[in-house]
Amino acid sequence: MAFSAEPWVADLGNGTYKNPILHADYSDPDVVRVGDDYWMTSSSFSHVPALPILHSKDLVNWQLVTHALPRLVPEAGFVTPQHGKGVWAPAIRHHAGKFWIYYPDPDYGIYVITAKDPAGKWSEPVLVKGGRGLIDPCPLWDDDGRVYLIHGWAKSRAMVGNVLTLLELNAEGTTVIDDFGYVINGDKLPNYRTLEGPKFLKRDGWYYVFAPAGGVKPGWQSVFRAKSIRGPYEDRIVLAQGKSPVNGPHQGALVDTPKGEEWFIHFQDKDAYGRIVHLQPVTWKDGWPLMGTGVTSGEKTGEPVLVHKKPALPAQPIAVPPTSDDFAAKKLGLQWQWQANPGKHWYSLTEKSGSLRLFAQPETVPGNLYDAPYLLMQKFPALEFSATTVLDASGGAAQAGLIVFGFDYAWVGVRDGRLVQVTVDKASEKPKANYVTAEALTGKVHLRVEVRDGGKCRFSYSLDGKTFTPLGAEFTANVGRWVGAKVGIFAAGASGHADFEEFIVGQ
Repeated sequence: MAFSAEPWVADLGNGTYKNPILHADYSDPDVVRVGDDYWMTSSSFSHVPALPILHSKDLVNWQLVTHALPRLVPEAGFVTPQHGKGVWAPAIRHHAGKFWIYYPDPDYGIYVITAKDPAGKWSEPVLVKGGRGLIDPCPLWDDDGRVYLIHGWAKSRAMVGNVLTLLELNAEGTTVIDDFGYVINGDKLPNYRTLEGPKFLKRDGWYYVFAPAGGVKPGWQSVFRAKSIRGPYEDRIVLAQGKSPVNGPHQGALVDTPKGEEWFIHFQDKDAYGRIVHLQPVTWKDGWPLMGTGVTSGEKTGEPVLVHKKPALPAQPIAVPPTSDDFAAKKLGLQWQWQANPGKHWYSLTEKSGSLRLFAQPETVPGNLYDAPYLLMQKFPALEFSATTVLDASGGAAQAGLIVFGFDYAWVGVRDGRLVQVTVDKASEKPKANYVTAEALTGKVHLRVEVRDGGKCRFSYSLDGKTFTPLGAEFTANVGRWVGAKVGIFAAGASGHADFEEFIVGQ
């Protein structure tokens, strides 16, 4: 099946790119270069599979190639949605011939997984340090062979924040052998708050910690340096919004090219669109990085660029993470995630050829899908896009349809044999539901949502796939807990199933 044009392409085709390079919720991105290949991972919170792995050869065109964590651990802790919990900001590195990801779960501790091939199977998670509130770990293998780990703190769990702690690990990088305490204390720095997301590196005899502060939306990117790994560290704000439209340029990764160029990948919190990914040029002066507009202006604190010359790397074909799916494969596409660890018999790609069959699952709370683990969804992929699916609800599911999900959510589809549009406000609190009923339905129905700037959503349906009729009022997509809105499909009820023939995302 020929899918429609991709809704967001950062490569402008003329040797330049536009930011964001990924207009999708790849929160807290970290990247490592190995040879000519770049590998990215990001937070995934309570969505499953977790820890996406993306690949690029030019830092602009990215493909989603796998997930490093097929299921969340501990298994029993993620049977139901744990909004805002799960996998927080990870770090990906390459050392001793293998890839390493250190990732935090703020309720359990810091884990490590490894792989020879980042696009292949990763090891089972090993708990490096248990405890509540430990977040944002990043390792450093020093020149003398010692292994260090720096991490932040979630004040919501640990009652402490705005500080970074330094640990020493064993040679295998799997357990803590020494705790040096706070190596950087934001409370002792003027105007610092919510210091977090550290990335650790060593360069020209200096230890550097790249870390954002000031909060996700209004904050900035700082760099700290010291001659001793334990400090004292001096600091500089190297990237801030300034007069640009890119608020809170936030944590990410410093990477280089084989020819010596350097770049910084970071995120911007864009409300319903989530934490989208930007690419900034970097040069160094007097032992400090200049980023964004600072590269040309020489300003110590640069601003994010919107359009820039691409990295000096071999030309690559246009690539974006997948969105559309014709359900012809034997496995679910990589774009799809559940709200919790999925059950064994939630879906089938073989029961009806060319269709995804979702087996209806009981509502966790009657009339409210907020805590339903069986919602199958993907990230918003662009500023503006449409998503269209074909639903056959003759399998007896009490309700099934196309959903846009967050703290508020809305869906269009079939409920007890009738075509409906449902909006639920404040789904995590005391939900207020609004139902718009159309007509009794038999056979297939085409369902569509059109998303416009600001997350404005308009649902419609068609019985012939050509003429679409709006249903219900405009809905404004809302964020979830630390994540952007998502779009997807579901089937709910005591029994039965629903079949979806395709899911087409376009401009």
